[in-house]
Amino acid sequence: MPLETRGLYKTLGDFHLRDVNLTVKDSEYFIILGPSGAGKSILLETIAGIHSPDSGRIILDGTDITSWPARLRNIGMVYQDYMLFPHMNVEKNIGFGLKQLGRPSYEIEKATADIADLLGITHLLSRRPDTLSGGEQQRVAIARALVIKPRILLLDEPLSALDAITRRKMRNELAGIPSLTGVSVIHITHHVEDLISLGHRSAVMDGGTIVQTGKPDEIFSNPRTPFVAAFTGMENLFTGIAKDSHEGRIVQVGPVKIHAITRYNGQVQCGIRSEDIIFSREPLKSSARNVLKATVMKIRLMGSLAWVVVDCGITLTGVLTIKSMYDLKIDEGDTVFITFKASAVMVFPDGQNRDKTEDTETG
Repeated sequence: MPLETRGLYKTLGDFHLRDVNLTVKDSEYFIILGPSGAGKSILLETIAGIHSPDSGRIILDGTDITSWPARLRNIGMVYQDYMLFPHMNVEKNIGFGLKQLGRPSYEIEKATADIADLLGITHLLSRRPDTLSGGEQQRVAIARALVIKPRILLLDEPLSALDAITRRKMRNELAGIPSLTGVSVIHITHHVEDLISLGHRSAVMDGGTIVQTGKPDEIFSNPRTPFVAAFTGMENLFTGIAKDSHEGRIVQVGPVKIHAITRYNGQVQCGIRSEDIIFSREPLKSSARNVLKATVMKIRLMGSLAWVVVDCGITLTGVLTIKSMYDLKIDEGDTVFITFKASAVMVFPDGQNRDKTEDTETG
């Protein structure tokens, strides 16, 4: 494994890392997702050697580099604002790291030309940073980090300053870095789209702690906590009571019984992704256990999708294509039926409930 962090702790003002354990594989694009203040940037800077951990270790290719200075770690880093030198042209910006390492000028020129060609920015070499677009500045900053041939490339919110169109284009370019260069990438972000479109594997951070790791589809489909569920876009989260009924296992949320597959008893939180809700004008005949009559409260149109907020005793939000909405002739104030499977209901313990198997074993 090229990089491991083992039990990292760090306090820096109001920001903390708490027992951070990560493994990044060879040529892997690894996403770290979390809100502002989660500790993502401190983690990257600690890996880079800008901060020393209060405890824990950083292992690179089997070697403990925890106490090594940043310049000896063979780790490249690109900050959110790119930090290009305004008085240097692109060519000198890219070659700066090699010059600091004392490489001869002919080697710097060749390496700069090679990486500029790889990233498609050869035509920019004579330009100054203030004449470049956001996407061009990012490519230059990445070239400067890659030209030293790092073992790991750290990207600190690299897409946040870009417009939506440029962001989509740059995601495609970033995704190719591991296969083109063999470099492992650690990319921190608060955008779920980056998690889905870029990461081979991912971790979610909250409060300085890693709360879940896995492949992006695993994190999205099986969040371990309500925080992960909400941060990955689950709009429907409720507190309820999990219990047995004559109809099987349910979660009672206010006046509404939601059929669910859960081993928990007592107070829980449960969630339903908007895309798992099916709309119809009549009760849908299917194997799905949850069929609820609802009133359409609000419709939000976003691109080709319609987000439909309904009241079925609780407020739920579903999503369907605008075409489907028009085909069903759904409008605000209408009565509709919503259907979702028991297996689509994610149930999270709240720390106070009991595993149903415990009741069976003790009683």
